[in-house]
Amino acid sequence: MTKHNPYHTISSEVARPIEGRANGQWWLAFALASVAALWGFWCMWLTVRDGIGVWGLNKTVGWAWDITNFVWWIGIGHAGTFISAILLLFRQQWRVAINRSAEAMTIFAVIQAGIFPILHMGRPWLLHFTLPIPNQYGSLWDNFNSPLLWDVFAIATYFSVSLVFWWVGLLPDFAMLRDRAFKPFQKKIYSLLSFGWSGRAKDWQRFEQTTLLLAGIATPLVLSVHTIVSFDFATSVVPGWHATIFPPYFVAGAIFSGFAMVSLLLIILRKVCHLQAYITRQHIALMNTVMLIAGSLVAVAYLTEIYTAWRSDNAAEQFVFLNRATGPYAWAFGLMLLCNVLLPQLLWVKRLRHSIAFTVFVSIVICVGMWFERFVIIVTSLHRDYLPSSWTMFSPTYVDVGVFVGTIGFFLVLFLLYARTFPMIAQAEIKQNVILDSEQPEGARTGEELVAEVKALRAQGVAIKEVYTPFAVHGLSEALGHKPSRLGKATFVYGLLGFLFGVWLVYYTMIADWPQNFGGKPNATLWQGLPAFVPVIFELTVYFAAHLLVLSFLFRSCLYPTKKAENPKPESTDDTFVIAYESAPQEDKNEK
Repeated sequence: MTKHNPYHTISSEVARPIEGRANGQWWLAFALASVAALWGFWCMWLTVRDGIGVWGLNKTVGWAWDITNFVWWIGIGHAGTFISAILLLFRQQWRVAINRSAEAMTIFAVIQAGIFPILHMGRPWLLHFTLPIPNQYGSLWDNFNSPLLWDVFAIATYFSVSLVFWWVGLLPDFAMLRDRAFKPFQKKIYSLLSFGWSGRAKDWQRFEQTTLLLAGIATPLVLSVHTIVSFDFATSVVPGWHATIFPPYFVAGAIFSGFAMVSLLLIILRKVCHLQAYITRQHIALMNTVMLIAGSLVAVAYLTEIYTAWRSDNAAEQFVFLNRATGPYAWAFGLMLLCNVLLPQLLWVKRLRHSIAFTVFVSIVICVGMWFERFVIIVTSLHRDYLPSSWTMFSPTYVDVGVFVGTIGFFLVLFLLYARTFPMIAQAEIKQNVILDSEQPEGARTGEELVAEVKALRAQGVAIKEVYTPFAVHGLSEALGHKPSRLGKATFVYGLLGFLFGVWLVYYTMIADWPQNFGGKPNATLWQGLPAFVPVIFELTVYFAAHLLVLSFLFRSCLYPTKKAENPKPESTDDTFVIAYESAPQEDKNEK
């Protein structure tokens, strides 16, 4: 095929930010983000050296900026897997231009979120004790009844599954960059990252099934993570926290803030990296529509909270909500309502939904408002408790502020480096939707034409050895006579293994080998304690299913880091279909 076609154009435009030199705007942003990150690392060092007493916490407000920032960052990280997994299952094609950057944002945001609970431990070097591993204290196991421990399993599973989901989807993109690279070091790096991907038809069949299965696995995981984060509050007896509405409320809020951050980052990237042809105003309008829906759900949750407290006849619960609206933190409550309820409703106006400037404005507003929502939930529920003599105010120190600013800087550093080294657009998925015009030269120019040519060759008795394509061609595997992949059945078995391991783990650690017996063991039988064990068992089921699925995909496709690509023409990862077949009797061999 000729080099001057839409497939090659897509490859060139996706690779341009990586192959070209960084402009002054990138270096300025990277310098500012690096300064913020360094300040944050210094404040983190002060926290580790001197303890969390350098924060603004006190005896009454034991959770404040640290947990506020933790929940906020987890919410920011929600949109990436939502865009990739749930929208993939619903076959929403508009996701393909934004899913790579959203997935990267998820991973970087979860890294920032994990910093805060680790520092809040006071002794972060004892982090490994949050895992159920034998230790020198007579196998003092973790308490699986604690939602704080559920957080460890949920966030670790979410991070690792999001990471493999992102990386598996990038394999064709890495292969495309590998075959375009001229610098030996760059070529070596992308060769390692691509695991020898060649674009074989059977590999594409397994690739599509693997990504679809990962999407199905990740969808309930997306919903579970912020649900479990909400259990940190909802399972307590603190007025203002003890609410059954928190799980769906937190999930809606996470999608709300996550999409706002994705919109903000993508608008910047589409301008700096000249990707306006792929990240269009229609994409931005659709993301604004999701934000409008999620924001409306959050507004309903606010009203439900207030109505529930009013009708509860619980004086402590009613006081908390009255104190939020009229107490010393009323300004934060009002700012939360303004940013999360009132201003986002302007997105009902079509002209504003399609406006780039207004999207930037409303995205910043939502990110600020969702931070204040978490602050209001946490601090205003604690600073005035049952004893008026214990009432106090919380004021952050420069270390509190520095750690938060540092995580923002670290996040931006990672994202800026990602934009310079990894493809920001799912180029293979975009190529799937490209239909070449009739003026292109004759040949296998579209997936449908390729399938027809393969069928014609097989009808003539030609033995086709292999077909290499730059993207997945639907119907190609069937035309080649490939059997359906059994990865789906294998994934079910892997999930079952994870479920059985989870049941055994919680039974052994919490019942069979629980070393403490003060007034009787907690949850004397598995069935009595099963509701508390469900989150951990679920996360282990997902963890086993996702990771063993990816390992099976790599094993069955013979993909590994040091493998060399087998495609006879490197252009097959860019814009060329290659059919390798045994030639007719008068010829020895042919490739088309």
